[in-house]
Amino acid sequence: MIRVGVVGTGYMGENHVRIYSEMEGVKLIGISDPNTSRVKGLAVRYGTLPFADHKKMFEKTKLDAISIAAPTTLHCPIVLDALRAGVDVLVEKPIADSVENATAMIESAEEMDRHLMVGHIERFNPAVLKLKEIIDSGTLGKVVSVSTRRVGPYNPRIRDVGVILDIGVHDIDIISCIYGMKINQVYAVAGSDIHSFEDHATIHLRLNHEYSGLVETNWLTPHKIRKLTAVGLKGVAYLDYLDQSVELHNDGWVQKARVEKAEPLQKELSHFICCARDGTCPMPSGEEGKHALEVALAAIQSYQEEKMIEI
Repeated sequence: MIRVGVVGTGYMGENHVRIYSEMEGVKLIGISDPNTSRVKGLAVRYGTLPFADHKKMFEKTKLDAISIAAPTTLHCPIVLDALRAGVDVLVEKPIADSVENATAMIESAEEMDRHLMVGHIERFNPAVLKLKEIIDSGTLGKVVSVSTRRVGPYNPRIRDVGVILDIGVHDIDIISCIYGMKINQVYAVAGSDIHSFEDHATIHLRLNHEYSGLVETNWLTPHKIRKLTAVGLKGVAYLDYLDQSVELHNDGWVQKARVEKAEPLQKELSHFICCARDGTCPMPSGEEGKHALEVALAAIQSYQEEKMIEI
């Protein structure tokens, strides 16, 4: 039985709580949030213990693994507390608010011999898994361009980061994952009109000097769109994150891939629990989460300084 806890019970954190409470072989030991009325209500609903302070949860319970879904600026201190308590950690994306904090978290995980996984949920979207399988099989030939569009209305709960770190980082990570290589150049155009941080951005990415990525993201579009296009020498793939669909086109046919739909977060947390149980290394790792953060921060620097940034 894997004993698990959750720190942060906002929208995303509550979903972690819900899924853990339904998992076989998992015991939801406790949940923590400074919003005492909310955390107590969720504890009653899901049959677990509430804590206003995560440190008290670590002191008074024995945990094997924990999800951290607190605000990004709090990730580093909470993750370090969890690792010192001997707990495997899944931290929501982005991994941290700075590269220095991400590095400290990764080094602490290595020192404590604990797992550190970053919650890039789209890695577990069945459509993304299918597309990766198709690309790796060579069906599209050499893929030279991947472009994404992740837009929608602004959610007022997002106050500590802009659109690049909140949702653009998803596609930065996916583009790097699809190519299987790191991003080495970034150029971004962005602006702030309805938010204290940037609320719209177009991010140009370069990988290994001959592969390209493009991320369009904003909080201005009145309806949610989550799509990706991968262009290869033998064909083009169109992916819809929301519909969990993949369609392939070439000059002779159009084919829809068979995708078994599932809840990405459930698949993500199942992977994390399996790693905690078996001792296998989770994916994406802290280093992969750090790279996505580096690129996202470089995109912010790029639009602020109006220049291309080398990673």
